[in-house]
Amino acid sequence: MRVLQVSAELFPLLKTGGLADVAGALPAALAAIGQDVRVLLPGFPAIFAGLGDTTEVTSFEAPWGERAVLRIGRLAADGIPDGLPVYVIDAPALYDRPGNPYENRQRQPYDDNHRRFALLGWAAARLAQGLDPLWQPEVVHAHDWHAGLAPAYMAAAPHTDGPRVGSVYTVHNLAYQGLFPEWHFGGLGLPARMFQLDGLEYHGQVSFMKAGLFFADRITTVSPTYAREIQTPEQGWGLDGLLRARGGVLDGILNAVDEAVWNPATDELLPQTYDVRKPGGKPACKAALQQALGLAVNPDAPLFVLVSRLAEQKGLPLVLGGLDALLAQGGQLALLGSGEAWLEDAFRQRAAASPDAVSVTIGYDETLAHRLFAAGDITLVPSLFEPCGLTQMYGLRYGSLPLVHRVGGLADTVVDCALENMADGTANGFVFDTFDVPFFDRAVRRAFALYQRPTDWRRVRATGMRRPAGWQPSAEAYLRTYQDARRARA
Repeated sequence: MRVLQVSAELFPLLKTGGLADVAGALPAALAAIGQDVRVLLPGFPAIFAGLGDTTEVTSFEAPWGERAVLRIGRLAADGIPDGLPVYVIDAPALYDRPGNPYENRQRQPYDDNHRRFALLGWAAARLAQGLDPLWQPEVVHAHDWHAGLAPAYMAAAPHTDGPRVGSVYTVHNLAYQGLFPEWHFGGLGLPARMFQLDGLEYHGQVSFMKAGLFFADRITTVSPTYAREIQTPEQGWGLDGLLRARGGVLDGILNAVDEAVWNPATDELLPQTYDVRKPGGKPACKAALQQALGLAVNPDAPLFVLVSRLAEQKGLPLVLGGLDALLAQGGQLALLGSGEAWLEDAFRQRAAASPDAVSVTIGYDETLAHRLFAAGDITLVPSLFEPCGLTQMYGLRYGSLPLVHRVGGLADTVVDCALENMADGTANGFVFDTFDVPFFDRAVRRAFALYQRPTDWRRVRATGMRRPAGWQPSAEAYLRTYQDARRARA
C-alpha cells in the first residue's frame, strides 16, 4: 500500500519530542512489512540540512496565493535500501527562520503558524489528488495538530473519477490543539460550511486538532489506555464528546522503540555496551556518567534519571516536592530537559545546592539522553497525563526501571513491583495511582527497598529489558487501520 506520512518533525532530521521518534521509526517499520511509504515535511532549515540534495517535483500555490515548491530527497533508513523518500515543502518565507519549528527565540508562537501548518495539510491533500505525477498515496496518515488540516482539505476536495484516498489522523497529545482566532479561517481555502460545530469551530476558534478528528476516515492515538481516557471529560480537553461520537473509528496503537537507535547492546553513544545476558557494562556507564556530571561516583547510590520536557504535565512538581526525601535516602538525580522557566530555575537551584547529588542539564542532547538511560537505575516519568510516553520504554530497554503515574501509555507498559507481580514475573517498574507527592514518595521508597535486594532488582531489570519493544506489531496494526480507511472511501 502507498502511504504518505505527514508530520512536522522526523528523527534524525529534526526533533523536539517523541513525535519525531515515531515519525522516524514508523515508515521503516511499514516498509519492513512490504508497504510503500513516503513522508511529507515542512521545509525547516534542519530538514534541508539533513537531507542534502533534493530535486524539484513541482510547484504549487497555497490557498492564500503564496507559491511553494515541492521537493523530494532520500533519507538513509534501516530496511529501506534506497533510503526513505521524503517530500519537503520549500517555502522559505514560512519556514526558514530561527527558533524551534513552532516558536521564536522568545518562546512565543509565530504569528503565522496557522499558515505554516495549513500549508503542510494543503500539500498533503494535493499529493492525494496527484500533485506528484509519478506517485500518489492510497492513504494519507497525518500526525498531530500540525497536520490536522490534511483530512479537512481532502474532504473538501472536488470528487473525481480517480481512486478515493483514505485518511488517518493520529493524536499524539490532545492537550496541544492548534487553536487560532476565527478571522484566520477565511484565508485557509476551506468551505465556509466547515467552520461550525460539526467541523473546525471550537469555542469560536479554529481548531486544527478538531479538523483531523472530525474529517479523518480513521483516528488513532498512541496507546490503548489513552484512547479510552480522551473520551472522558477529565482528559478530553473539551473534545471528548466528538471522540465518543467517533469512538467506532478510534483505536489506540501503542508506540514502540526504534531498536536500531535504542539498543544498549549496539549503542555507539555509550562508553560501554551491554545487554540483558551480559549486563556488566551498565555499572561502567553509571560510573562514567556520575564522573562526567560531577556527581559522587558511588555505585551504591540509586541514580534516578529524568529526560523530559519541563512542564507541569510531566509531573515535575512532584519530583521537586519529593527531592529532599529522595536525597535523604541516598539517591541521586540527573535531569536533561527544557521548558517552563520556573521549573528550569527550580531545578538549577537544587543542583547548585547539592552538586554531588543533583545534576541538571537544560536543553536537549541526544548523546546525553542515551547515556542517562544507560547509567540510570530508575527512570522518572510521573506525568499527570501521558498519551504514550517513550521515555519509560527507553528506560526499560536500558535496564533503568521506570517509576510512573498510572495513566495512558505508562499504564500500558509498566507493571508495579507489587508482591503478586514479583511472584508471577511480570513486574518491571514502580507505579503510583494518585497524582500527589505522598504517593510519589511511596513509589520512590519502593524503588529504594528493591534496590537494596540486588537479586530481586536484577530479576526485575531483566524482565524490563526483555519486554518486546519493536515496531512490527504496531506497524501491522497501522496497516489494518489504513485498510479500514481505504474501505471507508471505496
